[in-house]
Formats: sequence, structure tokens, C-alpha cells
Amino acid sequence: MGEKRELPRYRVLTGPDDETFCRRVSEALDLGYELHGSPSVTFDGQRVIVAQAVVRRPE
Repeated sequence: MGEKRELPRYRVLTGPDDETFCRRVSEALDLGYELHGSPSVTFDGQRVIVAQAVVRRPE
């Protein structure tokens, strides 16, 4: 059986503001992460880009 991979306690998720990004944030929440602060939003000239920090409490 493989070694259990420990998840990082802090992550910043980034990407275009679309369904895929929302699913990535939702998956992190399902893994026990919590939102940390407000999302950051910018425009790269073609699309909206979002960043959201998430944290996971130590077990």
C-alpha cells in the first residue's frame, strides 16, 4: 500500500473565472480546506482571472 500523501496546509488556487475554477475550489473545500480571505480578481486583457487562498487546519 502506498504512503499517505500529506496535503499542504496553505494553497492559493488561481485560474480563469469559470466553472473549472469553481470546481477546484469546491474540491478543496471537500478535502477540508477553508477559504482564507476574499478572492482576488484581475483582468488579463481577454478574461477574468481569480485567485483564492485556502487553509487546512492541522489534524
